[in-house]
Amino acid sequence: MNITKNREENKLTVAVEGKIDSVTAPEFEEFIRENIDGVTELTFDLSSLDYISSAGLRVLLLTQKRMNAQGTMKVTNVNETVSEIFEVTGFSDILTIA
Repeated sequence: MNITKNREENKLTVAVEGKIDSVTAPEFEEFIRENIDGVTELTFDLSSLDYISSAGLRVLLLTQKRMNAQGTMKVTNVNETVSEIFEVTGFSDILTIA
C-alpha cells in the first residue's frame, strides 16, 4: 500500500494505491490520525486501490464519524471491485461516493 497526500489549507486529498487489509489498515489508520487535524474537507482518491478488507472499511467508518463532527468526507474514483465491496457491505449508503 502506498499513500500520498495533497493538503491545501483545510482541504486534504489522500490517494491510496494497492490494498488495505489487516496488514496495512493500521498504517492507514495512523496516517489518517496524523494528518486529519484541522481538515474540514477530506477526499479519498481510490483510483489505484485494488482491494479493501473489513479492517480497511473499519478505518473508513471511524474516519467518517470523525469527519461528521469536523467537516465533510467523500470517496472518489472507486473502481468496480471496491465499489462492489462497498455495495455488499452497505458502505455505499454510509459514504459519500463521487
